[in-house]
Amino acid sequence: MYTPPFEISTKSINLIAEISAQIERYAIRMEQVDGLRLRKINRIKTIQGSLAIEGNTLTESQITDILDGKPVVAPIREIQEVRNAIRVYDLFETLNPFSLTDLKRAHGVMMEALIDEAGHFRRGGVGVVSGKQVIHLAPPADNVPFLMQDLFEWLQNAEDHLLIRSCVFHYEFEFIHPFSDGNGRMGRLWQSLILSRLHPVFANLPVENMVFANQQGYYTAINRSTTETNSGIFADFMLQEIFNTLKSRQGKILQNDVGVNVGVNVGVKSEILNYLKNDPTLSAKELAALLNKTQRTVERNIRELREQGMLKREGSDKTGVWKINFK
Repeated sequence: MYTPPFEISTKSINLIAEISAQIERYAIRMEQVDGLRLRKINRIKTIQGSLAIEGNTLTESQITDILDGKPVVAPIREIQEVRNAIRVYDLFETLNPFSLTDLKRAHGVMMEALIDEAGHFRRGGVGVVSGKQVIHLAPPADNVPFLMQDLFEWLQNAEDHLLIRSCVFHYEFEFIHPFSDGNGRMGRLWQSLILSRLHPVFANLPVENMVFANQQGYYTAINRSTTETNSGIFADFMLQEIFNTLKSRQGKILQNDVGVNVGVNVGVKSEILNYLKNDPTLSAKELAALLNKTQRTVERNIRELREQGMLKREGSDKTGVWKINFK
């Protein structure tokens, strides 16, 4: 099986732990009484952010009007782009992130009436241009079908954490540039779709709007990954953006019915993983001493890490070792 070239950094490991904790906080926030309104706002932000990166000038207010069926005075192509994006995101829950057929179907909707090859791989060469300089020349069109097939096979069968796979897929997709147009918005859409299999909150999380606010960092991470043949660099960037987005939008942490704070100590989880990365034989009692926490606190965080699929025990309680499940 083909495996894309990437290395998982310590930064990515820490961010995976922190993101997993923030996901639960954000999910709680979305269950509050104004959650439905927040989901609509986030969907609008996602569409506006992704299309703005590609040069669409419509504002969140104008996209809201289109979503509500109101007339908007704007370039016809930009209105069509928004309408197409709305339709694609309406299909979100029906799309299989591991299906190449569904990717083509989504592209067909995303680019309908915008290009002749909507829903089909490109037939010619394509590159990414900055000014007069070609900064990326995509692989030949004849190679695209098997490159995409290999990428989807890896996505479906690899054992890496889904957060890592989503980022690596995003980068590899942009490197292959399988379509004649719409690759940027499709790459970001598909990463969100992959992440939605990790947790449903990603269906409405405006990560793309955060990328729009940091476009230079986005393209720099892509270029560095290409230069160094390591999409782990892009993963570092995207995981940081995901974490920033979750943290900025989690809102006030709720209290449960008995008054216990349901927020999670992100730092404890991160520190546990760091210690276990260096010494997988450590016990909960030893970790508690190293962290200056109670053994009960450490055991609770270990239990949550195991439930989140990031940590598992191999062997017995006395002689076994911990395995961090990022690969």
